[in-house]
Amino acid sequence: MAKKKPSILVVNDDGITAKGIKVLIEEMQQLGDVTVVAPEGPQSGTGHAITIGKPLRIDQIHIYPDTLMYKCSGTPVDCVKLAVNKVFKGRKPDICVSGINHGLNNSINVLYSGTMSAAVEGAIESIPSIGFSYDDFDADADFSNCRPYVREITRQVLENGLPKGALLNVNFPNVPEIKGIKICRQADAKWAEEFDERTDPYNRSYYWLTGIFDLRDRGEDTDVWALQQGFASIVPVQFDMTAHHVIPQLNAWSFNVK
Repeated sequence: MAKKKPSILVVNDDGITAKGIKVLIEEMQQLGDVTVVAPEGPQSGTGHAITIGKPLRIDQIHIYPDTLMYKCSGTPVDCVKLAVNKVFKGRKPDICVSGINHGLNNSINVLYSGTMSAAVEGAIESIPSIGFSYDDFDADADFSNCRPYVREITRQVLENGLPKGALLNVNFPNVPEIKGIKICRQADAKWAEEFDERTDPYNRSYYWLTGIFDLRDRGEDTDVWALQQGFASIVPVQFDMTAHHVIPQLNAWSFNVK
């Protein structure tokens, strides 16, 4: 009896027609049965936003052969929620993969990323999940170097699983040849934002978000370091945001509430 193929949910935040998701679909088709639920347009930077107060729509479309595909009017997280509840009808896929994002989601970016939030939602649903990102914002980015790593990392998760509540944040450098994989921690870095103020034709101010990447972490075990050295970085992350090390300190405080 032939072994049943794993069911693979593919999502992203760049929109269902982005090149990154096409590459991810092609690689996942080599591993299992692919179902795609992705935003109908770009949703970068939406984080873990969900749609409340207006209807959500999900429509089956046909873009790539041999692939069950749905476009969603909502956010990347909405896509995962609708996939689990309506497309899979409560039956969980074997894995959820998100991306491949056009642009890195290393360090603090994981908090803002729609790509990673979709993967986090998969993990919340107890689905082994991975977010993939590549250091190239070009709409026609060349993902060739990423392909074997995407396939192998996904295969490993399918075979070995992940601990409950954990998922993988995978980033690829834009280099002629990726040197290999480094298992990393998230770097202590953030964007030092600036807002470029301009004036519209009605003499009202408006702003463009700009800024510089402020790396305060010089460790050689971080995702930023690995990417700078030409390695793919894998950071295991979790949605439990409890600062466990702070609990003893808070328990030592005296709360005199009258």
